[in-house]
Amino acid sequence: MNALILSATRRRALFGAALVAAATVLPGCTSRQMEGAGSSYLIVDALNGSRGDADDFSGQLESDVVGPTGVVSDVGKVDLRLGLKDPGTTTNPATPTSANFVTVTRYHVKYVRTDGRNTQGVDVPFEFDGGASVTIRDISSISTLGITLVRAQAKLEAPLLALRNQGGQVILSTIAEVTLYGTDQAGREVSVMAKISVTFADFGS
Repeated sequence: MNALILSATRRRALFGAALVAAATVLPGCTSRQMEGAGSSYLIVDALNGSRGDADDFSGQLESDVVGPTGVVSDVGKVDLRLGLKDPGTTTNPATPTSANFVTVTRYHVKYVRTDGRNTQGVDVPFEFDGGASVTIRDISSISTLGITLVRAQAKLEAPLLALRNQGGQVILSTIAEVTLYGTDQAGREVSVMAKISVTFADFGS
């Protein structure tokens, strides 16, 4: 198994390093977001995760492969705003119209490791798609989309299944790449990616 056996102190140090490696989600646009024929794009203000059915969201996720209530999915929240490719001027800023609104219809979650060992079902959990339905209308206020970051099913498969009953001493550190897909109201495709560090272990045993 490729998971590392680490002391609690060493585990915290490596987890901190993984957070630095994972790009912090900041407001702004990238060249990829500016591509395409649409007049608007999506900005991710934040991506936060919560373990199981808890309501304790943060910018990093410690995913418990069993948990006190059994095997459950881990969830995330994506805070989104609308961006305009032609924002206007400081004295005459552009205002979004209904044609600029972007409707997110699905998302994709993929796990990667910084050591390059990324075989699904061996080194990292399988990637997956999820459905969504939210329309982003505003450039200044936040719209929040709830997603699944870790499926319960993944905790019953390799490589996460092997982390059970290890007392939290065997961990698997990954970065979850979450890509949101949607269209503007003219049907033109829009996408944006955000990342969050996800560490898997049997934290409760």
